[in-house]
Amino acid sequence: MHGTDMTGDKLGRYVPELRRIYFDLQLPIADRRTVIAHELGHHHYGHDCSTPANERQADAYAATLLVDPEWYAELEAINHDAEWIAEEMNVAPYVIIDYRRLCLQRIGDATYTRPRMGVGQWLHRALAG
Repeated sequence: MHGTDMTGDKLGRYVPELRRIYFDLQLPIADRRTVIAHELGHHHYGHDCSTPANERQADAYAATLLVDPEWYAELEAINHDAEWIAEEMNVAPYVIIDYRRLCLQRIGDATYTRPRMGVGQWLHRALAG
């Protein structure tokens, strides 16, 4: 990972041929953690270009990397506000929004994380209380 002064509106970048992640040194710590986790998602999945599907996959990777499900459930029980939860977790607010959108499944009074197919298809389950 390499910190640099990014030009334009880019906050970070993954260069697959160099296997390097660049991030803007001017970013606050929460944003820096978020950008690095997102770019790690591009590396993890072997992305070599930016497409809507690749960006969504990298967003989900960052959200699962940065958001602890049990802590999230505790914080959400106190306050549903994404910005407040993000501040508590030291991540950018859009990580919490992505986590809700891409990583949670709510069915009735239960909330499940990281759905997948087969036996034990839910990594975590919490009941509204």
